[in-house]
Amino acid sequence: MAVDRIGLCYAALVTAGGIIGFIKAGSTTSLAAGLLFGLLAALGAYLNNTWLSLGASGTLSVVMGQRFLNSFKFMPAGLMLIMSVLMVLKTISTMTKRTRQS
Repeated sequence: MAVDRIGLCYAALVTAGGIIGFIKAGSTTSLAAGLLFGLLAALGAYLNNTWLSLGASGTLSVVMGQRFLNSFKFMPAGLMLIMSVLMVLKTISTMTKRTRQS
């Protein structure tokens, strides 16, 4: 099976967001979360593990959704919320396609 390129792009975006959060605000929490969830998303994409991808993107959807509702700032919470929800939808779509083919 081929590597999930969209998932790898999402993982790179999550990782970059954590690094940028550290550089701009000095937030070690952003760095740690960005690296952890970027790694999980990359592993899920590379191994084609839909549950791992769903777990990483679903968790980020909830966390960034809460942050967005508290601040109503598009950057970074709103952007990551949109990207994470899109990744959740893509992963669910992949799971349902695999189920139908079985």
